Amino acid sequence: MRREVVLSTLTGVLATAILAVLIVVGSRRLSHFDAGLVGYTFATLFSVFGITYRYAMWLQRPPTWMYWKRGWQLFLDPRHFVRNLASWAGRLFNAFVINRFIWRRGAKRGVAHLLIMWGCILAAVITFPLVFGWIHFDVEGKDYYRVVVFGFETLSFPIESVLGAIIFHGLVWSAFLVIAGVMIAMRRRMRDRDAAALQTFGEDVMPLVLLFAISITGLMLVVSYEWMRGYGYEFLAMLHAAVVIGTLVWLPFGKFFHIFQRPAQLGVAFYKDAGARGPQARCARCGEAYASQMHVDDLIEVERQLGYQYGVRDGAIDHYQRVCPRCRRLLPAMAQGRLWRSVDEVSG
Repeated sequence: MRREVVLSTLTGVLATAILAVLIVVGSRRLSHFDAGLVGYTFATLFSVFGITYRYAMWLQRPPTWMYWKRGWQLFLDPRHFVRNLASWAGRLFNAFVINRFIWRRGAKRGVAHLLIMWGCILAAVITFPLVFGWIHFDVEGKDYYRVVVFGFETLSFPIESVLGAIIFHGLVWSAFLVIAGVMIAMRRRMRDRDAAALQTFGEDVMPLVLLFAISITGLMLVVSYEWMRGYGYEFLAMLHAAVVIGTLVWLPFGKFFHIFQRPAQLGVAFYKDAGARGPQARCARCGEAYASQMHVDDLIEVERQLGYQYGVRDGAIDHYQRVCPRCRRLLPAMAQGRLWRSVDEVSG
């Protein structure tokens, strides 16, 4: 078995074990764990293993590891740490809170992505702690609930109150957000010819179908027990569980994996900032600056690790990457010209 597979497997097992321990400890030795939710729990554990395994495999690729390593080195650099911290906060807000990079591609895409993202975040923040037994509610008297977090009592609130309605219907609000976002995204994929030409079912349509199915079956559960006296509740509960568990199992293998890859883009941004501040590489032929010296040196190292040998033994330069892109395009023509001249000299 390859080294990277062994390392990724061990990392996945460790992450899964840590979550399992947190579930046992956070639920006070499973005293607040709902056995009816065990299917969700095991699906989550599998998903954590799959996500960690795939992320570890991705991280061990030489280009990814170089960006990852350099990103942390540059971010923690004491000379620029305060500036980096402020820059990190701004980029976190722009890229992940308001999805500014999506809005640049169109208002409808921005609205759809924002609704789906915040709907999923709200649902995850509510669902996973409840499933793991980290949060539960104790009854105080006849009219109050007490929120218990990791076994510690926190705030209490009246059952028949605005706060109570907001808390107990949090998943309803998240479902509305997700459904609205999915509808906007599906409309674009059905009407936009460019999107329709490039999309695939597994990568573009399936995630939207799964999110819609989770949201709509969850809302059907609420309708069943609040307005229909529990009619069809058992079937709806099993249907909802099947959809959620299926999505959790599929999570490491589909498009949703980009949720965990995307934050690494922050490290790339710090890398580019440091490259712009530092020395610039100049072309060995024309002398023009074309990239940061750090980037060129790292690129040469990554190519070496991947087995690409672009070094020059007997020449004016030591490596092909020392030449700017413009001059690289000129080199074949110049070589061809030299060959023609040598042919003319021989024939003359």
